[in-house]
Amino acid sequence: METQRKSSGDDSGGERGLLHTWKGYSYSVTPERLLLPRPVLQVALGTRHGVLLVEGGQVYSFGELPWKQSQVPEPEKPTLESALSGQRVVAVAAGSFHSGAVTEDGGLHMWGDNGSGQCGLSGLSTVPNPTPVAVVDSDTSPPQTVPVLELACGEHHTLALSAQREVWAWGSGCQLGLNVTVFPVWKPQKVEHLAGRYVLQVACGASHSLALVRCLGPQDTHRPPVDKCRQCNQLLYTMTDKEDHVIISDGHYCPLGVELTEDEGMLEVPALTQGLKTSPSEPVLPSYSSTSVSPVPDKGAEPSSDPTHHQDLDKEESALANGALPVSDSDPSTQLKGGAALGVKNSPYPDEQAVKDYLKKLSEVEQAAKTTTSGLHTVLPSAGGLASSTHGSTLNSLVASCASAVGERVASTYEALSLKKMMNFYLPSGAARPGSPAGLTGVVADNNAERVRQEDSMQAKKSSSTGDIREEEAEGLRRRLSLPGLLSQVSPRLLRKAGRPRMRAVALTPLGGAVPETQEVFPTLQTEVWSWGDCEHGQLGHGDSLARLQPQCIKSLNKKEVVRVAAGAHHSLALTAQSQVFSWGSNSCGQLGHMDSPSTVPRLAKMSEGIRVWDVSAGERHTLLLADGDCIQPIIYYSGQQVKEGAEESHAKDLGQQEEEEKEEQQSGTQQPVLLPFCMNLRYVSNVFAGGQRCVALSDRNVMGFIASLHELASAERKFYCKLCNIKTQILRPLLELDSLSSALSQVALGLLQTLAGRFSLLCHLTGQHAASLTANLRRGRDVKSLLILDYADIFLDSYHEYCSTVGNFQVMGGFQTLTKPSLDFFGKSPELLQKLSECSEENPTMADLLVALFYLPTRHLHEYGRLLLKLATCFEVCSSDYQKLQDSCSKFEALALLLKRKRKDADYTFHFWKNFPGKMTDSLRKPHRRLICESSNKALTLQNAGRFSVNWFILFNDALVHAQFSTHHVFPLATLWVEPIPEENNGLYGLKVITPEETFTLLASSPMEKAKWLRSINQAVDQALSGAGQDTASVSSGSGQKLEPPISRTASYTFYKDGRLKEATYEGRWLAGKPNGRGVLKWPDGRIYTGTFKNGLEDGFGEFVAPIKTLNKNDHYQGHWKDGKMHGLGTYRYASGEVYDGSFQDSMRHGHGILRSGKLNTSSPSVFIGQWLQDKKTGYGVFDDITKGEKYMGMWQDHLRQGTGVVVTQFGLYYEGAFKDNKMMGTGILLSEDDTTYEGEFSDDWTLNGKGVLTMANGDYLEGSFSGEWGSGLKVAGSYFKPHLFDTDKDKTRPVKLGRMCVCAEDKWRAVFEECWSQLGCEVPGQGDNWKAWENIAVALTTSRRHIQDSPEMLSRSHSRTLESLEVIPQHVGLITMERYHTIRLYLLKACDTPLHPLGRLVETLVAVYRMTYVGVGANRRLLPQAVNEIKSYLNRIFQIVRFLFPDLPEEGGLIPEPTTSLQDKKEPGSTDAPLESPKPGRVVSSSALLLPVLLPRLYPPLFTLYALDKEREDDVYWECVLRLNKQPDLALLAFLGVQQKFWPVSISNSMPALGEKQPVLSSTKDACFASAVETLQQISTTFTPSDKLQVIQLTFEEITQEVQSLLKQDFLWSMDDLFPVFLYVVLRARIRNLGSEVSLIEDLMDPCVQHGEHGIMFTTLKACYYQIQHEKIT
Repeated sequence: METQRKSSGDDSGGERGLLHTWKGYSYSVTPERLLLPRPVLQVALGTRHGVLLVEGGQVYSFGELPWKQSQVPEPEKPTLESALSGQRVVAVAAGSFHSGAVTEDGGLHMWGDNGSGQCGLSGLSTVPNPTPVAVVDSDTSPPQTVPVLELACGEHHTLALSAQREVWAWGSGCQLGLNVTVFPVWKPQKVEHLAGRYVLQVACGASHSLALVRCLGPQDTHRPPVDKCRQCNQLLYTMTDKEDHVIISDGHYCPLGVELTEDEGMLEVPALTQGLKTSPSEPVLPSYSSTSVSPVPDKGAEPSSDPTHHQDLDKEESALANGALPVSDSDPSTQLKGGAALGVKNSPYPDEQAVKDYLKKLSEVEQAAKTTTSGLHTVLPSAGGLASSTHGSTLNSLVASCASAVGERVASTYEALSLKKMMNFYLPSGAARPGSPAGLTGVVADNNAERVRQEDSMQAKKSSSTGDIREEEAEGLRRRLSLPGLLSQVSPRLLRKAGRPRMRAVALTPLGGAVPETQEVFPTLQTEVWSWGDCEHGQLGHGDSLARLQPQCIKSLNKKEVVRVAAGAHHSLALTAQSQVFSWGSNSCGQLGHMDSPSTVPRLAKMSEGIRVWDVSAGERHTLLLADGDCIQPIIYYSGQQVKEGAEESHAKDLGQQEEEEKEEQQSGTQQPVLLPFCMNLRYVSNVFAGGQRCVALSDRNVMGFIASLHELASAERKFYCKLCNIKTQILRPLLELDSLSSALSQVALGLLQTLAGRFSLLCHLTGQHAASLTANLRRGRDVKSLLILDYADIFLDSYHEYCSTVGNFQVMGGFQTLTKPSLDFFGKSPELLQKLSECSEENPTMADLLVALFYLPTRHLHEYGRLLLKLATCFEVCSSDYQKLQDSCSKFEALALLLKRKRKDADYTFHFWKNFPGKMTDSLRKPHRRLICESSNKALTLQNAGRFSVNWFILFNDALVHAQFSTHHVFPLATLWVEPIPEENNGLYGLKVITPEETFTLLASSPMEKAKWLRSINQAVDQALSGAGQDTASVSSGSGQKLEPPISRTASYTFYKDGRLKEATYEGRWLAGKPNGRGVLKWPDGRIYTGTFKNGLEDGFGEFVAPIKTLNKNDHYQGHWKDGKMHGLGTYRYASGEVYDGSFQDSMRHGHGILRSGKLNTSSPSVFIGQWLQDKKTGYGVFDDITKGEKYMGMWQDHLRQGTGVVVTQFGLYYEGAFKDNKMMGTGILLSEDDTTYEGEFSDDWTLNGKGVLTMANGDYLEGSFSGEWGSGLKVAGSYFKPHLFDTDKDKTRPVKLGRMCVCAEDKWRAVFEECWSQLGCEVPGQGDNWKAWENIAVALTTSRRHIQDSPEMLSRSHSRTLESLEVIPQHVGLITMERYHTIRLYLLKACDTPLHPLGRLVETLVAVYRMTYVGVGANRRLLPQAVNEIKSYLNRIFQIVRFLFPDLPEEGGLIPEPTTSLQDKKEPGSTDAPLESPKPGRVVSSSALLLPVLLPRLYPPLFTLYALDKEREDDVYWECVLRLNKQPDLALLAFLGVQQKFWPVSISNSMPALGEKQPVLSSTKDACFASAVETLQQISTTFTPSDKLQVIQLTFEEITQEVQSLLKQDFLWSMDDLFPVFLYVVLRARIRNLGSEVSLIEDLMDPCVQHGEHGIMFTTLKACYYQIQHEKIT
């Protein structure tokens, strides 16, 4: 036994987790050391036993263990709980007579006394050894085991905190918080009332429970809202759909949740008022709590009960003073708003008497209600989706009180209710939870909140409670939610009334962590304490001694930042982040640490100044506190019962005796906490534990100074946090609440001060969170790994940096000077408080200096961080990662400290500069973030060429260079300032050239030193302004390592001020040496905007321009190319009027080829013009399609008018060609109507004949003479009538008019299009220019377009980009052209014409567009066919000219390319004679049609073929009728009819169906079987485009016929035309080609001239002959 106990002074044994135990607090007490093989991690003490957890997860028990079967020989000696071996235990707990352990995986083991079910195992009265207990959530399906985090044990109950942060309870008594009437509860059950909340810690007293809960914040919205009552499983909300609106009611009444009270011993119906009052309502901080199950009644249920039941007089007085009715808590009318806490100065209701009457009526109704129902429970969902109760609008309170009292009887209040919720969403008072359904808050919450608020104001200092309200309102404002359209039913007057702001809102409490993403990492300070269970001694802290069945929030601890709770047998403790201890409950021996009464509400334990408590524990009648003293080593305080020697035996005495002893013992307690003298010998204590009458402390030895450094770091942080809190409450808040503030400070300064206060609060909050985490680390881990300041150093650095910047800004604006007067008014002439808090060492400093010192105080803490981290680092090996991490963090903090010191100096320097600066300019130049760098008041810098008497003063700030003159000043922003030294050739001047966007001037320095200084300063300032460091980023290197010059090209924004095109325009984008250059946006004040590229200060390249047209209230919009500030090149201009021009520009005018669509919608635009423009006017050749009139004009223009020759066609088939003048048909022309009636002669206006002419009828008769009148409406004629063919037998009587003489010739059409292409290739005149230059331009065009497209890759397909890549290679060639080279060129052209990015491709694309515009729609007129064909031929010639320019080695039209000669000939000796005898091989004839038709024709084919079909319509009809008729014949009959010789008739045909190779005989009925393959081949003629392809098809057809005949005759065979023609005719008939005439004409018109006399020519002639033969075929 002796070996086990040592006096605690001894130094032998381990270094960590040393355990010391003692009882009481007399001077003679010395703690004993309990020796254990391993460091102790945690201790739990019961009434007479204890449980220890040691490293490695083993558990020992000591003390009296009556549940063990074999009695322990030495009760004080720890014995190992072997049942837990193999389990890694992470936490232990001890109740009065039972214990529990939690394992690593969240499993639970209990042992000890189980008389009340406290071990959670049914059927056993004691549990001798640790036994697993399952916590099973039966709500899930299948039921799941819930992992447990921590455990707390009381006398008859146990609480477990699950990993989901929910509380589970079992055992007996109301302290379980469960809705049960039968005890014990054997199986762990969830405490529903706390479901959906984030519980941080639980603690158990003998018969009460405490929970530390995180306030509901934005982070809790993800919890699903509960929609059913968990007791009776009914819906919590009901929805009634009325005609005009929906009523959502939450008036659910739950029949369960009723408690047996001690006094009556019978079931008492919970009275309505209690339902309203005692439900835990919302915390003062609008943290969105909500209640879930109905609350408990208390004794004062009847309205008649004593009004002062537990209510203070001063509360009533304050209520009266505030104009509210003095009402008792238990009366239903108490729940009115406007009580003391609100500070509303007048009664919120129109007439007090009316209200009294109303309330009286209500209470009567309520009395009646009591007899019939068991109260109305307004059940709130316990989880996310609720609006919080709000302390604010008077309307709320009225609605709430009425609704609560009358309940379901007053239907209209439901509407009011939902109205109230909506108002919560809108008005300053409300702070609704995100995502919550509108209007679902119960009526319960508000009233109760009110009551607690009144108590609050009663206990707390008056001033602080008002501060809280302000904060709270500000937060409400900060977390506003909008809810659209719900306020339609609310009267505006109500809204106005409810929405009036009460005070200036000042936000001092930051929400959540310092930075949102750190929320889960840093411990939360926004907590609430909830208590429930027995309350005989007031240990629940609600100000009464009524038991609570359900957890209820202790209102007065809200906002107190509780970080830990502890429970003794009948008293409770709460430890705050500010190191204060609140205590309440039984104070029989002074265990609360204060002697104030009543002790039913939390009060502060009396600690001497500067003692900061950071760990607490409570035993049966005593309390242990672990605190920071003056030195680093922690000290221990004791308060409570003094233990006499031999007191342990007292449990043997009978009860009565014990009670008497207790009475005596009351005197032997402490008045306030006592310092235990021996605590200094215990070294570094990390935890204290109390239980029963015992005390235990765990301590560590200071190995390598590590433990001491950790303690020092935590202690310093706690001290710093208390300091910051003091400044916040004693100085910041009173200052911000001063009425004189707004008058003393300017609007800007006030804003800055509020920002400053906010930043200070954030810093303060961060420090508090950090202090809490350091304390937690001391209590459990004591390692470097979990130091947040290492992993999250940036959060600390940023917070300090931002804070320091705001202090600097406030200082620069002279804020501290203007604060002097209000501060003097407030702190009086004796600023001791300020001096003490600001640690200012000066002799009688000024108020401003004090304030500056005070606000810069937090930055001093950075050195402290640096020092302590370095101290920690020295505890590690230099090479270890821990050392590295600590060392890095230390240097970061030191660097920031230096930077902030420099920033403070800058702010100081700037402030003093403003103080002495001439007044007029100060106001406009003084900006919060602006800092002075240097200024030239010493004449060190002057302006070159300045007048003799002019004053030129240059001031360099961190964001601008200011040039101040006698009465004016000019500001040059640094971002757009370029400075360069002027070389000092011989003039001996030290000059600097300063370039700004609109001015360039030269500054002269007085000496080379000054010149270098200014040059360096300006460049550095510019560089910092560009990188953003000028304002708010921490750049630590101070000029030494910086590059000397800022970049000459940069991104910046600037507003022009000089007169001119850019006056008052703002440019934002890239700059180069003072000029916009690169991408940027230029905005004019009148709304014009240019977005695109700039060059040398002007718009150049691709850009978009928008110009608003005021009269139409729409915008002009241009998108395209620019040059030298003007629209130049291709672009699209959308006019506000709805017109769209798409084409070329020059000097911002339409110039070149373009298309203009007019009309509302571009698709159905009333008119389209496509053609040439000259200086904004239509001039040259163009096509105008007037869709409304149905006319199309193709011809010459001048100045927007039709002038010259032209053609008009209409949708009614009229055709005119001839002269135009002044937009009219004037002069000679030809007019044809649909039926070929023709007029040839003079015209004077559109369709108006005037003058000599000839009118020819369709049948050939004609009139000759003079005509006048409009065509189609009766012509006046004076002339002769002729009938020429009257006696002619010749039927061919019509004399066709020669069309096409008086229209624009094809070569003159679309000149602008070709000129554009030439100019893109770099030739001003077609055909004249350098070939290499053209290729260069092509390459540039392709690469720039590709870059343009890379920015938006969705514009092109992969094949397209491949085409582009292949085009970037120029087909090189030297020497004579060969076939191979010809093919390369052909392929290149095919690809080039495929992409519009290539000049040739663009040319082809434009030609296709104009061709379609001309010949589609109204332009599809058969009389236009010759023009259409000529146009294509002209395209070919003109494109071929360009191709020959690009490939000069191509022979001209009709030239030859020799076929490659065979290698045999090459081998012959040069002198051999037979070489020249060989006939030269035929070469390839070069022709434009062969090269270019394959590119062009497929794109032009549809309109062209349509014209052919229209032209050949009649002939094709005759032909087709014949084809149909002849095709009815079977094969043999048709062959015979066509006169095909018998020998060519196929005898049999191969058939695919029977076995292969089998032939089928041709019978007389066989149809469509002979020459089938040839027929099929010929049919493909319709699917080809170019004449050469069509001729190829004809040739293949002939080959097929020959092949078939050869296989028939089994021999070679030469055709004669007489033999061939009938066979071919048969094939043509059977091919049934619908528009054969059109095909024939197309081939004829566009055939390559060199083919006409060859083999292809003959074959084509044959086909043509067949076509005519078929038309004239007569079937006999």
